[in-house]
Amino acid sequence: MDYLEIEGNNKLSGTITIDGAKNAALPLLAMTILSQSEVKIENLPRVNDVFTMLKLLENLGASYSFEGNCAKIDASSIHNTTAIYDIVRKMRASILTLGPLLARFGKCEVSLPGGCAIGQRPIDLHLKALEMMGAEIVIEQGYVRATAPEGLKGTTIVFDKITVTGTENIVMAAALAKGETKIINAAKEPEVVQLCEVLNASGVKIEGIGSDELIIHGTEQKLLTIDTISVIPDRIEAGTYLCAGAITNSEITLKKVNHTHLFAIILKLQEMGFDFDLGQDSITIKPAVKTKGTKIITSEYPGFPTDMQAQFMALALVAEGASSIDEKLFENRFMHVSELIRMGANIILSNHTATVEGNNELNGADVMATDLRASSALVLAALVAKGTTKVHRIYHLDRGYVGLEKKLQQLGAKVKRLKE
Repeated sequence: MDYLEIEGNNKLSGTITIDGAKNAALPLLAMTILSQSEVKIENLPRVNDVFTMLKLLENLGASYSFEGNCAKIDASSIHNTTAIYDIVRKMRASILTLGPLLARFGKCEVSLPGGCAIGQRPIDLHLKALEMMGAEIVIEQGYVRATAPEGLKGTTIVFDKITVTGTENIVMAAALAKGETKIINAAKEPEVVQLCEVLNASGVKIEGIGSDELIIHGTEQKLLTIDTISVIPDRIEAGTYLCAGAITNSEITLKKVNHTHLFAIILKLQEMGFDFDLGQDSITIKPAVKTKGTKIITSEYPGFPTDMQAQFMALALVAEGASSIDEKLFENRFMHVSELIRMGANIILSNHTATVEGNNELNGADVMATDLRASSALVLAALVAKGTTKVHRIYHLDRGYVGLEKKLQQLGAKVKRLKE
């Protein structure tokens, strides 16, 4: 098993390029199930979750090639409608195959999903919506068994709470449904928007893209022709490296970014004392005269992303004064706190709120990653800790970051990937 060894207390400088967004790539890969011919996807990040989704599609009968950052997927040959546990358990986003499989074949079996242990993320909203579209669903032996022998039918769906994967699943299901499907309280994340834009360009008329109310006009099971797709930049990867620049108080530049997707992150960093130079598709973070504490409340897009909460907690450790972080979305997303405390952090937890005392003197230690974003928080803390930190179980990191240690090395960090 691999781990990262990081020598702290070094300034960073230089330029790195941000990869495509994992959370945009996964629904786009699932969407290829709706295509009648080969789909080319560019700017695809070479992370473990993407390889897992490709393996799942292959297991269903699709074929693919993946060279560089470009994949070609031909799902026209899919003959199997069972997404098996052995693959699905590795990645929660595998549930995204449920909607398109059911819409295309009228039946499917998808194992209940796995993924990061950051709290309950039930799929009941997905299932309730599909039942409203005419599906019959039972859960047996750990599998969702869904049938819609007469095809899915358009209807009005009101999500009780905002769900990103739920919105994506139902948008894909509605794409081949009969009639018009209206989704109220839809997620507005950039990854959802890209999925809708691609479907809209592929013959599925979708109204309200980017809003919380979508209207999808189904094709009545007519498969789609999908042009080449380029995955949007990863806003969470970009945010993580901006925090690397901030925590080391260094000037670094990121290329291939979309500023509008980073609005909440940039605003919070400005509040903490940092300035930026914005290029057409680049961003440079400038050192702060003083890093100030802050108050963070996570929420759905366009609010502050839960996927950046851990990284900002690491940054808050070196700020002046106390910070508070209110985690509204996931009940178990503070597992990194105990590991940061091993490095000298002063953090007090109360239910879903963390109070972070600033001006911590962090020291290198052996720490263990517990989920994808917690892993990056430990890496950030290690960049400013005295001595050497070893971050174990970095397979979590590999699910969502392309060559993290290589990009940090480009910026001048002293980090190595080693074997246990």
